[in-house]
Amino acid sequence: MADGQSTDTATHQAPAGRRTWRLPADTVPERPDYAVVRRLVLGSALMLFLELALIRWLGSNVVHLSYFSNFVLLGSFLGIGLGFLIARKSWSLLPYVPVILAVLVIATYLAPVTIDRAGDQIIYFTSLNTSGPPAWLVLPLIFIFVAAVLAGPAEVVGRCFAHLRPLTAYRWDLVGSLIGISSFTLMSFLQAPSVVWGVIVMAAFVVLVGETKRLLTIVAGLGMVTVLLLETLSPGISWSPYYKIHTQDKVLGGIPLTDISVNGVPHQIMRAAAQRLQEEPQYGFPYQRTPGNPLGNVLIIGAGSGSDVAIALAKGARHIDAVDIDPRIMQIGLEKNPDHPYSDPRVTRHVNDGRAFLEGTDNTYDLILFALPDSLALVTGASQIRLESFLFTEQALTAARDHLTPTGAFAMYNYYREDWLIDRLAGTVQAAFGHTPCVDLPGGGQAVVTAALDPANQVCGSDYVPAGTVVAPATDDRPFLYYQGGAIPALYLWTLAGILVISAIAVRTLGGPFRAMRPYADLFFMGSAFMLLETKNIATFALLFGTTWLVNALVFAGVLLIVLAAVETTRRFRTPPLPVVFGGIAASLALCFFVEPAWLLTLPFVPRLVAAVVLAFIPIYLANVAFSKRFGASDDSQSAFGLNLLGAMLGGCLEYLGLLTGYRNLLVLVAVLYLFAFLLTPRNKGSMISM
Repeated sequence: MADGQSTDTATHQAPAGRRTWRLPADTVPERPDYAVVRRLVLGSALMLFLELALIRWLGSNVVHLSYFSNFVLLGSFLGIGLGFLIARKSWSLLPYVPVILAVLVIATYLAPVTIDRAGDQIIYFTSLNTSGPPAWLVLPLIFIFVAAVLAGPAEVVGRCFAHLRPLTAYRWDLVGSLIGISSFTLMSFLQAPSVVWGVIVMAAFVVLVGETKRLLTIVAGLGMVTVLLLETLSPGISWSPYYKIHTQDKVLGGIPLTDISVNGVPHQIMRAAAQRLQEEPQYGFPYQRTPGNPLGNVLIIGAGSGSDVAIALAKGARHIDAVDIDPRIMQIGLEKNPDHPYSDPRVTRHVNDGRAFLEGTDNTYDLILFALPDSLALVTGASQIRLESFLFTEQALTAARDHLTPTGAFAMYNYYREDWLIDRLAGTVQAAFGHTPCVDLPGGGQAVVTAALDPANQVCGSDYVPAGTVVAPATDDRPFLYYQGGAIPALYLWTLAGILVISAIAVRTLGGPFRAMRPYADLFFMGSAFMLLETKNIATFALLFGTTWLVNALVFAGVLLIVLAAVETTRRFRTPPLPVVFGGIAASLALCFFVEPAWLLTLPFVPRLVAAVVLAFIPIYLANVAFSKRFGASDDSQSAFGLNLLGAMLGGCLEYLGLLTGYRNLLVLVAVLYLFAFLLTPRNKGSMISM
């Protein structure tokens, strides 16, 4: 390929009907063509940025999709894998992807879809009464559209892989991915609206698409950006790092209030504390059940827009630490709450994960309130971890107990919807405090659970009697509070089955017979194992440092940096043979299995961070040394990398087994998958084929 010639131009000059297009391995130059490198970096950055943007935007506009955002992630993996397979063809999907993206965005905005979240095994928090199409229909459709969109930039990257040595291509792919995730993290920090995301994506597509189809790209991009601009300019719309937020000022019965909806679902109502106490008695129960509480120092987790803070001030609290994970909702409370609690000098605001704040503070409190801390979003990359998941485990409530003064008390309240969940939470409080709490049931699925450190300091309205069999407390290893137990819900199983069938058909159509991919079967299982390992690490870091968007972004960036370090190690140094590396993977997984994350929670922040990084990243590093050694020896880097990504998609499906096994036991499955990879690695005269 001539210096400076784009891969897009070279592709269109390939002979008609040819199934693959790549330079023979022995003709790929040592020194990379930096025009190809720049294109690869831009394509990789677009892949990561677009994936994160679709997870956020679709979750905010398809009601209840934020409870199923992992299916968008799975669609992204399939699309990226298919893009690498398309890169072996003489035809291109890329010019039409901006049109597909525009159709997805415009149709979603103009014809909103609601996923029916009904189910008796898992509770989905929402006060919006909707039915909508069944999830088994909507989720596969979204999955297909997302896969088609992500296939475009992946095709660009795949074609660039054909012109670079495998590890050189992989290196620059990782650099691009880091740029993509850093860019979206910056957008989250700035609370940028969706139109900004759209402009960035459109500009990248305009650069990547060839001149012959550039006009089509511009037209499609303008249509998409126009819709996103309309959304951005809609009254009351703003974005936090977690949600699309809609505020609406109203007057009800002559009393002003502000409705706050997130992702299309009613979430909070701001109104005067005196009015709320008069009409909603549950807010007063924590104070009634502990009448002698001095309220010198109060901690409110889930402080939101400040209503619970205003009530605590009205009850005489002398100092309040108000904690909420969402900075934008707290800002709205600062601006609009009629009682102005966040302007009171007795209140200190903290934007943080509730569990992380508990583990990081040395303060003790007369009252700790969990004030309606529920979310409508999952932690990205984890199918069952919600933002508040680690706040309601037995270990978390024990930590709350340990932060109480001798006369202190703990209380939580919410609209819990189901009797079994109320009983489970009451049982968890009983296990943590060692005595039966007060449980008040105002009706409508509401409950207030209150427990004083000393049972003599609590005065219950009536004796608590469970409504049925009490589900065991959620734990840090199984933080699935809203999962009643039993088999994996049929909703997930049928949807995952449909996704796997769609994926198998697509891969067979574009990649040819599966037996032709047999030489890279080990890379497929490496992808599955790595995805599960990454999920386990996301869960561990969420527990140790919080479920905030920043922690999540740092975990993903850290993983990419460690993978890049493994690639550079393999490129520059002589590494041990593959059997030795696989042995190191097995040993590091065993170490992670036997070291309890709870042990690390007792450490100060810096030692905890160092220990967590070492435990999490040693197996990731070794796994990617093994991958790099195998990938560097591949004759067809496009097929090898694409199959690895498709394996990651299978790993994303297997992640749902965590509901049954807990996150710690997922490491056993990771070890089994790496064993399969070891056994399926091709041999030449008895030796594994690798660099």
